[in-house]
Parts: sequence; C-alpha cells; structure tokens
Amino acid sequence: MEKLRRIEGSIVGIPVNDIDTDQIIPARFLKVTDKAGLGKAAFCDWRYLEDGETPNPDFILNQPAYAGASVLVAGNNFGCGSSREHAPWALLGAGFKAVISTEFADIFRNNALKNGLLPIVVDRDTQQQLFSLADEDPGTTVHVDVEAQALTLPDGRRVDFPLDGFSKYCLLHGVDQLGYLLALEDEAQAYEASNPQRVTTTG
Repeated sequence: MEKLRRIEGSIVGIPVNDIDTDQIIPARFLKVTDKAGLGKAAFCDWRYLEDGETPNPDFILNQPAYAGASVLVAGNNFGCGSSREHAPWALLGAGFKAVISTEFADIFRNNALKNGLLPIVVDRDTQQQLFSLADEDPGTTVHVDVEAQALTLPDGRRVDFPLDGFSKYCLLHGVDQLGYLLALEDEAQAYEASNPQRVTTTG
C-alpha cells in the first residue's frame, strides 16, 4: 500500500444516492482474487453498453473532460449493500484516491481505509458545491491533507473531515493492519524474551 499524505487531483461527480457495491463492481467480477485489471470493471454496468465492451458515451467517466480525475464526489450513502473488498480495489484501479460523500456505509468505509482509498465525509452544502464545480468546470482541482484531515476547495475554503487515529497512521505510513503488526515484531519478541512464560504444561 502506498503512503497517502496529500492528494491534489481533479474531481468528477456522480450525484446518485445509495450507490451500492454491486453498482461499483458487479458480482460477476468477484471470482478474482487479484486486484490487477479491476479498474476497468468499476461501474461496469453504467460504463459500458449492453455488449459489456462499448463505452457508454453518456456516462461521465467516459467523457474526455473528466479523464484522469482522482477524486470522486458521490451522492449520499455511498458503498451500501453487500461487503466486498473488490469495491475499493476497483475504484483504486480506476485511478481514484479519495471519495467524497455525506455518508458512507460502514463496511465499505472500513474496506476502503484498509486498502488506501480515503473516504471523506462532508456536509451537504459542500457536497453540492463540489457537484456544481465539477459540472461547470471539468478539471476543477481540490487539495486533501490527510495528516491535517482537511479538504481545501478551489475558493480556499477548508473543510475538516473525520478520520480515526489508527487509519490515519496506516495511510500516512502506507501499511495495512498486517503491516502494522509486522512492524511491531521486534517489540513483541523483546517483550516475550523479558517476561517469563506464564503458562506451563505438565506431562
């Protein structure tokens, strides 16, 4: 997992509420255990026509003006539905580093943080302002400071967002939960060496 300290990227808006994980990545793609190539499957049923290969020209992610956007602004209750780690994998594979919404489903939020995708919770007014900016001026850029937990809009307004301490540490250091534990291996071994065995067995 790459370190995530700051994001400076253009935004794209999908103003749809209750986007569930099956819309983010349909269930037929869940057979794979490799993240490679899942970016193409992100929003697949919206992104392609019925043949599954021809890009839908009406879908915003297929419009050249939004190519390279790395911050997705979404409707309320993003990531609801079934639990699937493939959802953040697909979004990351599609080039997104952060998703902004007024609310995230808890399981999606946890899966996103574990994989280095930053879910940013903002108020409704900020969400609507971002939708308007993205619609009126494709290429609009926002700045995100993970350590400060702050989103800065083009007009300079700063919006603070919540982020628990453990997730912030993992994002800033580029480690997942397993990586965090492995980094403590020397300390764990030192503790074991300095403490007598508490449980003994008798034969």
